[in-house]
Amino acid sequence: MDSILTPAESEALLLSLRISSVAVLCALPFAVAAALLLARTQFIGKTLVDGLIHVPLVLPPVAIGFLLLTVFGTRGGLGGWLLVHFGIRFVFSWTGAALASAIITFPFQVRAIRLALEGSDLGLNQAAETLGAGWWDRLVNITLPLAFPGIVAGVVTAFAASLGEFGAIITFVSNIPGETRTLPLAIYTALQAPGGDVEAARLSIISILLALLFMSLAEIAARPARTGA
Repeated sequence: MDSILTPAESEALLLSLRISSVAVLCALPFAVAAALLLARTQFIGKTLVDGLIHVPLVLPPVAIGFLLLTVFGTRGGLGGWLLVHFGIRFVFSWTGAALASAIITFPFQVRAIRLALEGSDLGLNQAAETLGAGWWDRLVNITLPLAFPGIVAGVVTAFAASLGEFGAIITFVSNIPGETRTLPLAIYTALQAPGGDVEAARLSIISILLALLFMSLAEIAARPARTGA
């Protein structure tokens, strides 16, 4: 990698992979819970909850970054409280970038898992319940294994989307080398520098290759869920 990328470019790539991994894995339990709620239950306000979960898909990422800055900024609000009482700071930190990426890509996970749950055979759950299996046993031994292709597809798709996130991250945590400068921000920085076109092109090619790789993996993972295999 060092022969292809400069140390700063390698740093941006590795930071992107780190932030995306943390964002996706931390959001996964909540995505599974949300998908189960939407796929297996009926309640008043379900349409509203569904809409709220998918708002990040249509809301400008810059707006999400601004909202995060307002809520988690250290001058007050929740961000100030977390800093004073627990020493936790999201703003201008890689953990803040992971938080922004998790929110932006959360709907991708929920949608893929929900589709897998809705496409699975409910008869197995009903039979297990008849035989006395509890809710937790059915979840662990039947529901989640059947939804596993969707879970994998959601994780991979969200990971790929997180690698490309720009607006929310730069708005919330700025563009700090080694801390918040991910691959998209490194491309943006290169374009702002004289003669940075070559570097921007090189990083863009890497971004395209990563996107193609992970989207292909997501398609392969989702195939069993669609076919019922």
